[in-house]
Amino acid sequence: MNAPTKGKRILAVDDEPRILDFLRLTLEREGFLVLEAADGEEALRRVRDDLPDLVLLDVNLPDVDGFEVLRQVREISSVPVVMVTVRGEEPDKIRGLELGADDYVTKPFSPGELVARIRAVLRRAEAGTTVANGVLKVDDYLTIDFEEREVIVNGRRIPLRPTEYRLLYHLVQNAGRTLPYEVILRRVWGPEYRDEIHYVHLYITYLRQKIEPDPQNPRYILTKRGVGYSFRALPRPAGQPA
Repeated sequence: MNAPTKGKRILAVDDEPRILDFLRLTLEREGFLVLEAADGEEALRRVRDDLPDLVLLDVNLPDVDGFEVLRQVREISSVPVVMVTVRGEEPDKIRGLELGADDYVTKPFSPGELVARIRAVLRRAEAGTTVANGVLKVDDYLTIDFEEREVIVNGRRIPLRPTEYRLLYHLVQNAGRTLPYEVILRRVWGPEYRDEIHYVHLYITYLRQKIEPDPQNPRYILTKRGVGYSFRALPRPAGQPA
């Protein structure tokens, strides 16, 4: 088993149960955790709620084609996406890549080919700026455990509710940058909540009460009045260029 794959969450999206069974068995054997969705609507919900590390997305889905699902995924997440299809035509591949797919595999494919592609895409993603994996020690007061979906505050473990976790996840993924209210709403709650700014304010309050030494004078979750919120900039790992 390749150690870096252990525990990585792969969302497999396909409307054929036998294909989902094949993907689950193949990927679990390599140490991945496999989530499943049988249509586009469920896939979008699971991307938003379960925050997978990678999505395997079939083009031919019963409710909406995979290209439209990909377009909507890119509105709410930067999760790596590998398109899976029986089509082999160059225009389809180009369309998927232009919409933000990270790679493209054509059925039939071997288990070895699929796993190699997934590992390669995950390596590229992890070489970027993503920080929300494993355990992140922000400082001596705050540690974020992304595997357990909880925070360690001054040595005490505090569980997060699902919405609190999704909110903190997206803030930390963009540490040092202000996320506008509408972006937070789209990524955490979904596009239908784009006008519900009070949700953002309320859950920011909840998070600050859990992680801040003084919620009235926040150290970690910062406000840009009238624009949105940010998580404070994180120190760069040793050896990483500025």
